[in-house]
Amino acid sequence: MKILKGDTVEIIAGKDKGKTGTVLATIADREQVVVEGVHEVTRHHKNRRVRSQGQRITKSMPVHVSNVAVVHKGKPVRVGYQVEGEGENRKKVRVARPSGEKI
Repeated sequence: MKILKGDTVEIIAGKDKGKTGTVLATIADREQVVVEGVHEVTRHHKNRRVRSQGQRITKSMPVHVSNVAVVHKGKPVRVGYQVEGEGENRKKVRVARPSGEKI
């Protein structure tokens, strides 16, 4: 998966289209990411003890990777890979597709 934890992404499809946020977690086997402040739902919890209250908790739910784009220099871009170095020093680096600059 080309999107990593800590990346700034923009939602490009769905009800939250146009919003930006930071990736909090990635779920590789389902190809989903959890983005801060996007796709939030409210869950209701009952009280579990005698003198406690129930509460409503808002939490961010996962979004499919195809619905987000990495933000590079203020614009959403596609991400590709490029191999740098030779021999044992080869390294795989993420690059922005339009410009070819490292991310």
